[in-house]
Amino acid sequence: MDEKIYNTFEVREIVCENDSLRLEDRKKNVIGEISLKIYINGTEYASLLCLNQLTEEMALGFLYGEGVIDKLSDVASISYNERLFAVMINLASGRSVERCESLRSVTSGCGKCFTYINPLKHEKFQPLKNRDRYSTRAILENMKGFERRSVIYREVGGVHSVLFQQGDFSLFNEDIGRHNCFDKIAGMLLKENSMHLLGRGILFVSGRVSSEIITKVIRLGVPVLVSRATPTAAAVSLAREYNVTLLGYVRGCSGFVYSGGDRLE
Repeated sequence: MDEKIYNTFEVREIVCENDSLRLEDRKKNVIGEISLKIYINGTEYASLLCLNQLTEEMALGFLYGEGVIDKLSDVASISYNERLFAVMINLASGRSVERCESLRSVTSGCGKCFTYINPLKHEKFQPLKNRDRYSTRAILENMKGFERRSVIYREVGGVHSVLFQQGDFSLFNEDIGRHNCFDKIAGMLLKENSMHLLGRGILFVSGRVSSEIITKVIRLGVPVLVSRATPTAAAVSLAREYNVTLLGYVRGCSGFVYSGGDRLE
């Protein structure tokens, strides 16, 4: 595992044995985080708390989700400064950032993040028109496989994970924030010139589905989102408004369909 994504600390473990407690010295890996800065045309645009991993993809996906870019060719150049923890992006000619979009600082937990359906970019968030049918049984089986893929979670903990799947094609990543995982998926697809796969794919996520997560799914245009945890009421309302098939509490052979059940068979 890449050691730059965690730190090792001397800790004391509480051990319970034969109804007695004792403390034992040991070493423990703890997940790390960086404040990743995104510069657009030399000006700092956002600061994101995330893993020090897939940083360029993270920045690209974030800007796609915010409607700053629509395709990889909207970016003239991109580079990562490891010393500054900064992704430096120059936009292609004709692309710019709205003046009203000031510097944002984004936390690793979804509750205080600023991502929302920006009225200035509302046209980039459209109801999903996909009419494909998806096997409920296959979704349940794929969720079981998804839960076994999280290497960082098993070895260190402290991360969420997201899987994008379309036919035999799949992308998987982990991060301290659920929203970061979605941005990295978008950035990976942008770099691989595979955004056309989104409209018929499925996203699996390990954690809670907030309204912020649903807005990212709507922007990506993915018709089906499957979570091991619960959605919020606002997320369900948005999923229904934008025709996203949303499944929650999918564990083993059970789960709940909150919206878009007509896509399932």
